[in-house]
Amino acid sequence: MSRIGKLPVQIPDGVTVDIKNHVITVKGPKGTLAQEVDSALQLEVNDKELIISRPNDLKRNRSLHGLFRSLIQNMVTGVTEGYEKRLQIVGVGYRASKEGKKLNLQLGFSHPVVMDDPEGITVEVPTQTEIIVKGIDKQLVGNYAAKIRAWREPEPYKGKGIRYFGENVRRKEGKAGK
Repeated sequence: MSRIGKLPVQIPDGVTVDIKNHVITVKGPKGTLAQEVDSALQLEVNDKELIISRPNDLKRNRSLHGLFRSLIQNMVTGVTEGYEKRLQIVGVGYRASKEGKKLNLQLGFSHPVVMDDPEGITVEVPTQTEIIVKGIDKQLVGNYAAKIRAWREPEPYKGKGIRYFGENVRRKEGKAGK
């Protein structure tokens, strides 16, 4: 049996879970998330926990069992606590600023990079070299942070670029002089 899938999902106070036609909806203090669940899996809510079970041990069902349990757990965590990703900008002249719902990045190009915040995501810029992406959907937060980082990934010689907070960038030695 799946080590992750067999664990029940704890439902904290203030969170409601509705299951209709293989669509699970989780409502909490920070918002509402919905996810379509595979029809092979059975979901049942007992007291303050959600139990996911599978009909048999086919490879497909085994793989989906743990996947959907993790997705539902992420939904519960998102509507109660939320998710955030911190990005750090390193490099001379590289900076970020916020203008309404737009993120303005100066990354050494001849033009500024302007990105619109997606629905359900908030972006904060506490300093010029720090970006905080927040939201209730773990996938959206991670995806948007990755899109920001993709504009200028850290390079291995000087370490310039956008990196996740605490990310370790492997450095290379430059050319050997004579």
